[in-house]
Amino acid sequence: MHFDEVREYAPGDEIRSIDWNVTARLDVPYVKKFVEERELIVMLVVDVSASASFGSLCLSKREFATEIASILAFSASRNNDRVGLALFSDRVELFIPPKKGRPHVLRLFREMLLFEPKGRCTDFSTVFETLNHVLHRRAIVFVLSDFLVSDLSKQFIAASRRHDIIALLIMDPVEILLPNVGVVTFEDAESGCQVEFDSSKKRVIEEFVRLESRRRNTQREVLQNFGIDVVPFYTNEGIVPPLRAFFKQRKRKLL
Repeated sequence: MHFDEVREYAPGDEIRSIDWNVTARLDVPYVKKFVEERELIVMLVVDVSASASFGSLCLSKREFATEIASILAFSASRNNDRVGLALFSDRVELFIPPKKGRPHVLRLFREMLLFEPKGRCTDFSTVFETLNHVLHRRAIVFVLSDFLVSDLSKQFIAASRRHDIIALLIMDPVEILLPNVGVVTFEDAESGCQVEFDSSKKRVIEEFVRLESRRRNTQREVLQNFGIDVVPFYTNEGIVPPLRAFFKQRKRKLL
């Protein structure tokens, strides 16, 4: 709610809404009139760390995230909401304040595609600190990332108290189920650490799937405990069905 104007008091008006300064000046009771703020602030927080560049198919995780973020940006713009962008790695690489208009949305799209980050690792705390500092109103914050970090609790707890955070988890199918390609060396794109194992062994694949599934389930539980919705996306599947299902679920909660 925000202040709109003052008008003369009418029977039935709340006494608490009387503007005593205007009333004293005009010697006639006046009340403050407020209107509901309908405009939303939508922030797109996109992970551009080194791991986001991975892609076993035609699109990398970052390119896939750009498609999702663009859909959200154009939808918010059509709803006359303000949209902003934060690209982050282990630092805030780029921050564009929320604004309205199609030219602004096209600028966001261009930056998401072409911006070259300096950092390689992932740190959510720095971008959330920036948002809490510059956004003075509650915002809807879409976080688009692969969430390949060990601990989310400390990084999300403060931000979730101030903003409505929605985690869009982007995964490549190879990260879920390894293909049988024999002995293979994997390198962590962010830390540079390497590990070698035999992907042709069934036991190795089963253990990988089990550990990865446990990691994702633990992260989901942590985020949901903070009241954060988690929407999974796979780069080998469509974008619209998960988004549609999520917003339908949200609508049911509000009714």
